[in-house]
Amino acid sequence: MASLDTVSIGILLGSVLVMAGILSSLLALRFGAPLLLVFLFIGMAAGESGPGHLQFSDVQTTYLVGSIALALILFDGGLKTRFQTIRTVLAPSMVLATLGVLLTALITAPVAWYALDLNWPQALLVGAVVASTDAAAVFLLVNAQGLRLRPRVGATLEVESGTNDPFAIFLTLMLVELLSIGESSAWHVAWQFIREMVIGGLIGVVGGWLVVLALNRVSLPQGLHAPFVTTAALVIFGVAQIGHSSGFLAVYLAGMLIGNRPTRAHNSVVAFLDAATWLAQIVMFVLLGLLVAPERTLSTLWPGVVVALVLMLVARPVAVFLCLAPFPFNWREKTFVAWVGLRGAVAIFLASIPMLVNLPNAYVYFDVAFVVVIISLLLQGWTLASAARWLHVALPRTERGPRRIELDLPGQLEQQLIGYPVRANSLFLKRGLIPSWSKPTLVIRDEKILSPAEAAPVVKGDYLYLLAPPEKAGSLDRFFVDMPAAPAPDPHLLGDFMMAGDVVLRDVAEAYGITVDPAEAHLTLADYFDVHLDQVPRAGATLPLDSIVLVARHIGGSRVDVVGLRLPEDEPEPVVPPTRRVATQARLAKLWTWMLGA
Repeated sequence: MASLDTVSIGILLGSVLVMAGILSSLLALRFGAPLLLVFLFIGMAAGESGPGHLQFSDVQTTYLVGSIALALILFDGGLKTRFQTIRTVLAPSMVLATLGVLLTALITAPVAWYALDLNWPQALLVGAVVASTDAAAVFLLVNAQGLRLRPRVGATLEVESGTNDPFAIFLTLMLVELLSIGESSAWHVAWQFIREMVIGGLIGVVGGWLVVLALNRVSLPQGLHAPFVTTAALVIFGVAQIGHSSGFLAVYLAGMLIGNRPTRAHNSVVAFLDAATWLAQIVMFVLLGLLVAPERTLSTLWPGVVVALVLMLVARPVAVFLCLAPFPFNWREKTFVAWVGLRGAVAIFLASIPMLVNLPNAYVYFDVAFVVVIISLLLQGWTLASAARWLHVALPRTERGPRRIELDLPGQLEQQLIGYPVRANSLFLKRGLIPSWSKPTLVIRDEKILSPAEAAPVVKGDYLYLLAPPEKAGSLDRFFVDMPAAPAPDPHLLGDFMMAGDVVLRDVAEAYGITVDPAEAHLTLADYFDVHLDQVPRAGATLPLDSIVLVARHIGGSRVDVVGLRLPEDEPEPVVPPTRRVATQARLAKLWTWMLGA
């Protein structure tokens, strides 16, 4: 009976620790604190040296939980990565994820060699352990601090942080093998790398394809799609690991393949995985905190601080600037990418591998990684938003997204039912705007289900459901959020063939002699972008309008507020009769006077 009581007490204490981590996340998000620190400190407080006095030294269980958690985190990251988003940043991201990790480890190693009095292979192992960027830490802090990164910067960080873990794990395992066996060769390392990447990538692609096939062909009971996909991800990870290849690369590629193919229950899978990865991170962080011994960490505190500062201020920036030199990134973007190289649970997880195989000085790697993670999250984590705004690589997220409801439709994969509460200051209610690729289907008002014709006009407080492609669901949000007032465009941005976003299409058609759809003649240029663009408007986005092309030149309040006109270049200039030319010039003068508020 005593053993049963011990198990029950363990379940109770474990549940209480996880619940404390979940509840503490509310406080951390409120004040911008890195959540990883909260979970680690909860584990430390529950540990042998803390008030909880729990004796925990099971490195094998920690490694098992960490492997599962990291596999789910990478799979979830791949599931949310879009091919069209990463296509333009794939090359720089992959260079950062491989050569960048290697350069960071090589630059950090001499400092670890000197500060910790290690030999060169041991110093290289310290560098490898702390070289990779933690995806969970980066994007958790970006979202918590309300940042919307510029597309190129955000996509680069997304792909780099999602793909550098497999290389860092490979580098760590190779160095652990070298320290264990005592010898290795460049040929052996190269062969191991090629085998892990190629076989891991192949298993990931085949496994992802099989999961998509099973989801769309097998009629699973309602509610089992998400557990099936989550379990399948762990199966893919396990098969790759048993095959002596990179299971972490395999699950990332499998997630990317599944996320970019039409599948049943896609939204329920994403929601389930969000919860699963959140819980896995909490459990992993708490277990890692339980392994920390503060009195032992004090002996490596100052060397760990030196390693952390060199890593953040020298190694990571040098690696980033060298790796991104061939690509068109400006110095502000490179500086921000270098500063956002946050270290998180991955570093501590990698540091548990030497402990698992009983390497000499194994606890040194763990303690140094712990100090590096704490300093990185405190220094880089809390200054992330300030750095982004100072370097002009992100804009604050001023509006909160609307509560979106997504329902899969049996029998087809191309459309789903998406519902929103109608808000008072939404684009839909104030301007009557809706994308051309969506179709209002039903309205819920006072607990009654109405067709759009029966409910017309839709009013504040209604729930509107629309048919739309699943991959464009997020683009509908901007039509149902309470939009802030758009600022007036900077007059210095206006010039030849530039006009404000609130100019009406009818006036543009008259001034430039083009034809517009009579049903859209009342729309402004900003409205036209909202209705016809497939995603949230960004600077540089283009749309055809009869024989000319509209170019979004400036975004304000999440809408286009300055539009450029690209006129036909190949057509000869028409001969305009004097009377018509005078009339056209008069209309243009009137239009410019109205735009500039003269």
